[in-house]
Amino acid sequence: MVKVFHHEETKGDTVGSQRKMTRKQKDIVIGMILGDAYLQKTGKQNARLRLEQGISQRDYLEWKVRELKNYFQSKIKTLERNNPIWRRTYQYVRIQSTASPDFGKLRSIFYNNSQKIIPKTIAIIFKNPLSLAVWFMDDGHYYQRDRMAYLYIPNFDKESIKLLLEMLKVNFNLLPIAKQKKRGNVLVFSVNETKKLMNLIQKYIIPSMRYKLPLDPVSTDRKSDFRISSEMVL
Repeated sequence: MVKVFHHEETKGDTVGSQRKMTRKQKDIVIGMILGDAYLQKTGKQNARLRLEQGISQRDYLEWKVRELKNYFQSKIKTLERNNPIWRRTYQYVRIQSTASPDFGKLRSIFYNNSQKIIPKTIAIIFKNPLSLAVWFMDDGHYYQRDRMAYLYIPNFDKESIKLLLEMLKVNFNLLPIAKQKKRGNVLVFSVNETKKLMNLIQKYIIPSMRYKLPLDPVSTDRKSDFRISSEMVL
């Protein structure tokens, strides 16, 4: 059961602003697609972007909306969902964009019918560390005990995982290992690979999501203070 706490009316199935999607916006959306975002088909050429976050990550959702503000007309909703397995009720926040051909094009690349896929062109599409940072904010986790980063991914087939690994190697010189865990597939970064990953993404991680970073993002030394060098600041 889903209960809406603060409902705001969505202004129909309006096509988003005709202003072309910027390169930065596209890089953010690509990171979200590999993460938690869902693209819903709304016609032959259009799709809308649906975003959900846990209630504690509302600030992160608000950041996404600000970055893509020309695609949103509705307001963020706070909802409640029951988990029958855990017998718990939890709150989350959701928003969906207006329909747009920009999202329609991305859906045609990253979806096969309603199934999210990894396209063979992923190494051409996914090149910006910003996309990597958004992907990590969505589905990444840093384990302090092991000083290693994990990126949780859906149950893609072996070929799709191979494409992801090749993209990370070619575009970012990252060499994680794919493993099967209870929660599904995961890309595991060794201590050294985690240092490389953090060095790439740290400047893009928004303040409310810095809890996903080690105390010192470069050395992964928990005893060090959290510092970002001046040249790394946006």
